[in-house]
Amino acid sequence: MKTQLDPLPMKMKLLLSILILSLIGINSKAQEALFGAQQIISPEIHDDSSVTFRFFAPSAKSIQVTGDFLPTVKIESPMGEMDGPGKAELTKDDKGVWSFTSEALSPELYSYSFIVDGLKTTDPNNPFLTRDVASVTNVFIAGEGQAALYRVKDVPHGTVSRRWYDSPGLGMDRRLTIYTPPGYEQSNEKFPVLYLLHGAGGDEEAWIALGRTAQIMDNLIAQGKAKPMIVVMPNGNVIQDAAPGEGSEGMYKPAFMIPKTMDGTYEGSFKDVIKFVESNYQVKADKADRAIAGLSMGGYHTMHISRYYPNTFDYMGLFSAAIMPREDATNSVYSDIDGTLKTQMDNGYKLYWIAIGKTDFLYDANKEYRAKLDTMGMPYEYVESEGGHIWRNWRVYLTQFVPQLFN
Repeated sequence: MKTQLDPLPMKMKLLLSILILSLIGINSKAQEALFGAQQIISPEIHDDSSVTFRFFAPSAKSIQVTGDFLPTVKIESPMGEMDGPGKAELTKDDKGVWSFTSEALSPELYSYSFIVDGLKTTDPNNPFLTRDVASVTNVFIAGEGQAALYRVKDVPHGTVSRRWYDSPGLGMDRRLTIYTPPGYEQSNEKFPVLYLLHGAGGDEEAWIALGRTAQIMDNLIAQGKAKPMIVVMPNGNVIQDAAPGEGSEGMYKPAFMIPKTMDGTYEGSFKDVIKFVESNYQVKADKADRAIAGLSMGGYHTMHISRYYPNTFDYMGLFSAAIMPREDATNSVYSDIDGTLKTQMDNGYKLYWIAIGKTDFLYDANKEYRAKLDTMGMPYEYVESEGGHIWRNWRVYLTQFVPQLFN
């Protein structure tokens, strides 16, 4: 007499049934997400680089699009009157879809949002977003030309990593973002380093996300326009160990100006960053192979770090830089600005590069600073562009500055 063995004991059958039901539920949710999405193309980039934006809202009374592809308007900000994105009205069709088509746009990476009955919101049909301080906007790239440097191309790619380093000067472990060039992991070569600093309200994510640093570096290196180099993007907010949501303080709303901003603490502790990089990466640890650059607050930090450590960097880039400290700044970092600038000049360097837009609110401060350098006889190169205090300029400045390094 044969005994037929049950291939699946009861407990296993029960577990299998639960698993199957769970998978069915997950699949249903996935299908819901797929088929519940709006079947609308927005933004739609046309062959002439005009762009159509669409938003489905049958009950809305008015919808506008706002973004840096539109003519700028003056807005009030914590830093005073600045250039801001304009607005354009969308029109509604009989299906409840609102739309607006722009003029042909020059090649660039653009950001935008919608305003629906007065409420600012992102585009539900565009999953590509960036955060600037606490504002989240959609992005798109139109055209080639300059914009081609911001695209991912079929070229060798570098590596972007987030690392934690010990900062004795700030009494904490801190996070930074590092780009290493294509082939770094397989190479025994030592590379030069660019320290790239963000502006007020930014963090170690700003240059890699808003500045398109990895794409720019990959493309410039592939074109032979830039030397392979390591790019270090630290967090310049000394009370943070990392960007909001990435550090020990958890998830909180980012702020533009936080305590101890631009008070000399960051400049005084910056050697902690250099020490970590030169202890953990294949780098050429000498002045001729170090560069430092930054935008706005990062330009301020660049100016003061490079003169406070006046024999450390051969290349400096000040992008739309804030310049002089507040009158109430008492940190010893600011105690002898002219003297340390003279020492920096006397030690010699290869490039001191200043760039700013004609309508930047910091234009006059940069003009005064250049007059100071002229009086001292301190050599520099100067670039003046259209526009104001905007990422469009800072990305361009990076593409202009990097090819001049380490030659």
